[in-house]
Amino acid sequence: MIMEDTKDAFVFKGVAERLTLGITRILENMPGVVDVRFAERDPAEKRTLLSWEQKNTCILPEDLRDFYLTTDGFTLTWSVKLDDECVPLGCMMINGVGRLCPLLQPTSVFSLPNAPSLADLDWEESSSEIGLEPAPSVPHFDARSRIYELDSCGGNGKVCLVYKNCTPGVVAQHSEIWFLDRSLCWHFLTATFTAYYRLMITHLGLPEWQYAYTPYGPSPQAKQWASLYQPLIFSNEVSQTDSAADVFLNKLDPTKAFRGKAKAPPPKKKQSAQCNSGGAAKGQGSAGRHGGAKR
Repeated sequence: MIMEDTKDAFVFKGVAERLTLGITRILENMPGVVDVRFAERDPAEKRTLLSWEQKNTCILPEDLRDFYLTTDGFTLTWSVKLDDECVPLGCMMINGVGRLCPLLQPTSVFSLPNAPSLADLDWEESSSEIGLEPAPSVPHFDARSRIYELDSCGGNGKVCLVYKNCTPGVVAQHSEIWFLDRSLCWHFLTATFTAYYRLMITHLGLPEWQYAYTPYGPSPQAKQWASLYQPLIFSNEVSQTDSAADVFLNKLDPTKAFRGKAKAPPPKKKQSAQCNSGGAAKGQGSAGRHGGAKR
């Protein structure tokens, strides 16, 4: 019995290592990081995936389907230790099939007939863009797009699986990953789920990391966390998204800060200068005498 439990734990560790791309070991070796937790989940059944596709009239992308057949969702969290207290910080999450719900729920029979909806934002946006250059195609809140929530981002927005250019009654096949911020503006993330998954792992699930792909970037507090635990990628994103982000970063050059004070060169002695001037005067005097003798 003990041997079977050990074997199962070893198998799970191998699966977890492949799913997390080894990020758990990297986090555990980071200073101040504690309580790295990866939630084990069983694979989703094929009939569950088929049922979801039939219900939503959408075909799951092949990479997302393979992901769900490996694990029905993904959750990895980690904390940092500050003043002997563990503070939750990083969170990487992908909803399971059961929680891959439409962003726009059907209208309730109890709602008011003239109540505003998210679809009204599409009308306002299209009317305000008259005479401007055409913007990239973004998802719509009406029947033109089918949107499903992959991650709620801790209330800071939503990462969504989006099918665009949809026709009622026709199965949608092409999908993309988009980020919906708190102001209900769309931002493109990746064309495939695999690319987004790698992006999520690379950013360690830091707070508001999706805002690095928006014109305004993360909050100052999120930038400070990113500068501590994601210096390389964060520095590249700062240069692309926020030119004024240097205000929130503490730059330290060890070669300048810890090299010590440079000793000032000792001042030249006045006596040596006087001696040199005296010697020159003597030389001029002797030269004058020799010149007089020649005459």
